[in-house]
Order: sequence, then C-alpha cells, then structure tokens
Amino acid sequence: MKVKPKTILLTSALLLAAVAGAGYWYVFIAGAPQIDAPTAEKRTGLDFDVKTFFSDAMGSDREYGVVLPPGYNRNPKKQYPVIVLLHGGHGSARDYEDKAKLTSVLHDLYQQRRLPPAIVITPDGSDLRGSSPLFDPDYFDGPNGQIATLIGTDLVQEIKSQYRTLKQPQFWAIGGLSSGGWGAFNIGLRHVDQFHILFSHTGYFTSPSGAENSPKAFVEEIPVSVRKQLRIYLDAGESDARFLDATQDFHQTLNRLGIPNEFHIYPGGHGIAGQDVGWNYWHKHLADSLSFVGKQFAIALKAQHPSRSLHKAPPHTPTKNP
Repeated sequence: MKVKPKTILLTSALLLAAVAGAGYWYVFIAGAPQIDAPTAEKRTGLDFDVKTFFSDAMGSDREYGVVLPPGYNRNPKKQYPVIVLLHGGHGSARDYEDKAKLTSVLHDLYQQRRLPPAIVITPDGSDLRGSSPLFDPDYFDGPNGQIATLIGTDLVQEIKSQYRTLKQPQFWAIGGLSSGGWGAFNIGLRHVDQFHILFSHTGYFTSPSGAENSPKAFVEEIPVSVRKQLRIYLDAGESDARFLDATQDFHQTLNRLGIPNEFHIYPGGHGIAGQDVGWNYWHKHLADSLSFVGKQFAIALKAQHPSRSLHKAPPHTPTKNP
C-alpha cells in the first residue's frame, strides 16, 4: 500500500507538534523537573507551608514557604535562628520542597544533630516579569521590581513579626542555588546588619546589570570590622565550568579580603538527569551548606549561653508533628 506524500507530511507535522508541545510543557509549565528526582524521607514530621504577605516594595501580595523546627509549638517561649533559601531561574516558593526535598534534608540534619532547630524560609524571588526559563530573576531593585527590598527588608520584617526569631545577624543565614546564589550574596552583603552567614550552590557573583549588583565588586566596600563577622560557604560542580570559575574567583577574592569562607568542588553541576546533576546535586549539597550554617549557629548559641549545651534538646522524632 502506497502512502500519500500529504499523509506523510501531515503525520510528521502532528508528531512535531506533539513533541514541541511536550517540550513546552516540560520547560515552561513544569519547570524542567529532574528526570531522576532525589529520593527523600517521607515521614519527616516536618510541615512545609506556603504563606502570603503584602510587600510594600512590590505593592502586591507575595508568597514564601516556611518549615518550622521540631518542637516549635511545644516551646512557646523559645526563639530560633532563621535560614532564607533563594531559588534559581524559573523557580517559586515551592522549589526547595518539591524539587530539592527540603524537609527530608532537614529531617536528616536534625536527626544527626548537624543543625540546631531553625526556621527555614523559601521566598518567591520572581520579579515583575514572572517566572520563566528565558531569564534569571532580578535579585536587586531595578526596572523589574524591588526584589532586594522585598527580601532584605519586607520579608525579614514579616518573619520577625510572625515567628519567634533570634534577632542578631549571627543567627540569620541567606543562601541560594544558581542565580539564587548570586541573589543571596547580592542581597545579604547589602544587609550585613541582618545576615552574617551566606552560602551559594553553583552560583555566580557578577551581574550583567553592572558592578552595583555584582558581589565580587562591592564586597570590597564592606568595612574590615564587618568582614571578620561574616561566615561564607561556596560550592560548585566540576562539570559547570562557568560557575566553577566564577565561584573559585570569588573564593580567592574573599581570601584576599580576609573574609572567612569554605569552598568545595563536587562532581556534577547543572542539568536535568544524573545522580550528581541538577536537583540531585542541590539536594545532596544542601545538606553540606546547612551543616556549615549549623556550625555557625552552634558557635553563636554557645557564645550566647556558655553554660548550655547546644544538643541538650531531645532528638527529633519524625512520627510527631512539630
């Protein structure tokens, strides 16, 4: 049976349309989820909730995710340190939970006593253009919105008003992945009165918008007295040449300025499939950065209460809600 050319062309066109439609859904709608997503502990006893608040800087309601520490509701007088996590391109307030399995990471760290109980916040950092794979969010105050003020001022005020937080900057950490790593430093180093602990996974430190939004440039302006109080964690993947070079260069700048920091190179990097790639990379090494944060919190807590042991609290019991 001979197939007509028109039939072949029509079939080919329909197939291409189906592939293109699937590709559009995967990238633009689903946000390019990890093909081999990280495995995660399901019974963590931790709840991830999405909250909404009004931002004066953005003139609209904004979302953030929150994970309260174990025992939060049972200890109404206790105050906690805070960790803010910024997503990368085409992200949302849910990225760290849905894709990096945040509560599973926290469950393990609490069980292993590598992180003191903390309030963990995952804001929506998208600017006025919305979330898209075609561009990174503008983590600064500019024509696409006042994102730096949203996170560095409005969100901080919201968290302090809604939750029992420790107020001093040594108990506040901000970090992110990819463009969120840049955002964490672009915002955190502008608010050193609020954040003393900063971290980046496979990030970068210069912005096309100019030196005013490039941490590698303006970190030089931070007073020496403040530099000594900062604690910084950096990592990059071996297969991420551009991000690896950027992170290594920033690490060298920090060393030259005498700013305490750790820099790690791990297998893998950006991508959508592979045990050391994409969300598998970020899931795995989120445990490393938060362990670093945990060490800094432990030191600060010890200094605040010299006679009190950091780990006197009972271990986290995953079968009970916090």
